[in-house]
Amino acid sequence: MNAPLRQQDQTRRQFFGTSALSLAPVALSSLLVGDRLRAAQADGPLPSRSPHYRARAKSVIFLFQIGGPSQLDLFDPKPMLLRRAGEPLPESILKQISFAQIQEKQPKLMGSPWKFARHGECGATVSELLPHTASIVDQITIVKTLKTDDTNHMFAELMMNTGWRQFGRPSLGSWAVYGLGTESQDLPAFTVLRSGMRPRSKGANYGNGFLPSKYQGAPLRSSGDPILNLASPDGFSLETQRQSVETINELNRLRLQQTGDDEIAARIASYEVAFRMQSAAPELLDLKSETTETLAAYGVENLAKPSFARNCLLARRLVERGVRFVQCFHGDWDHHTGIASGLPQQCKLTDQPSAMLVKDLARRGLLDDTLVIWGGELGRTPVAQKSDKPNVAVGRDHQIEAFTMWFAGGGVKPGQTIGSTNDLGCLPAAESWHVYDLQATILHALGLEHERLTYRYQGRDFRLTDIHGEVKQKLFA
Repeated sequence: MNAPLRQQDQTRRQFFGTSALSLAPVALSSLLVGDRLRAAQADGPLPSRSPHYRARAKSVIFLFQIGGPSQLDLFDPKPMLLRRAGEPLPESILKQISFAQIQEKQPKLMGSPWKFARHGECGATVSELLPHTASIVDQITIVKTLKTDDTNHMFAELMMNTGWRQFGRPSLGSWAVYGLGTESQDLPAFTVLRSGMRPRSKGANYGNGFLPSKYQGAPLRSSGDPILNLASPDGFSLETQRQSVETINELNRLRLQQTGDDEIAARIASYEVAFRMQSAAPELLDLKSETTETLAAYGVENLAKPSFARNCLLARRLVERGVRFVQCFHGDWDHHTGIASGLPQQCKLTDQPSAMLVKDLARRGLLDDTLVIWGGELGRTPVAQKSDKPNVAVGRDHQIEAFTMWFAGGGVKPGQTIGSTNDLGCLPAAESWHVYDLQATILHALGLEHERLTYRYQGRDFRLTDIHGEVKQKLFA
């Protein structure tokens, strides 16, 4: 006969099934639950860790514009395009750029129909479509020569957010939390807010990949329960919930001692954070505490209605509460056709809240510690894209050789415009930034050395920037 299992060797099923070990003794231990949870809060499921060197930023808010905003119509005016509109794209340039959908052998140049003007003391040039962004040019830095590797949205999204054009790699936010932990014990360290369309590569843009699951991004729902299955069932008291969490985690700890499995540690952390979120998440999403003036400044017209404006306000509230990485996904900027109507519509939805977020963070003393990033996975071409269907207005195809993003806070030197493009706005004229450089620079702002931030998986050390990446020091003061 086999010897009886020792308590520490038992599985969960055996624990519940063995009559000699009922839940009564565990229930008695609930007298100590309060002390244990307080101890867990002190250490935290994702304790804050020291950076590699002095950090410029404690948090990141990435305003990710899905689909590729047209830099030529927003930030990078080209008089040459206006003068040569309707002419074929020169053959010498045609050989150097990649199209996603245009099939014409000689696509025609298309200038921007919108006016540009210089703004602020720095004199940055911004389109009339972005009057609110124009009001903060002295607080932001505009980079005009971002470069990526894939004209396909799905893979360009993955490249921007995971550093790899295939599924399975950890996201930028996951790497940041892996390196630094969090200062919030009541909310997910990496939080995701979404409005408009979803990313084409879906949750892979904020997934943990091969990192332990406690580092994955947590999407907050814009209506109903913030996170599914978070609220307690009817008739289930807070004390009962507390006892259940502690009992489950005692079992998980026994198993963790046996296996050392990171996923069990992540499960323990998830239960503890979920329990605390039952009160923290509803308070976070209750915008009634915000003044009427603040809501109007962000453009929030309905407290319960999902919108990019609401998400920008929530992003501020999240970093106020110590959340490390907030990513706001918004689309759709993919204007292959109908750009004359589609682009102004997206600008109307996003311009005011994006600018107000920067102003609000600055007013509350949070901007110095928060890096704000605005941009998409790619840009748009200087030529007109025609539809196969009759009577459909033209748009712009994908552009990957040079597109625009802007940055604020987190040690960024404000009022700069970095990089320039050629006369047609389709190739970098100086200071090209690859996506890997961008990722290395974001980690640098957080005090993390991208070459040292590694995780061993399947026999090799992986990092976000793979074997690439150069920190662009010019971004910082």
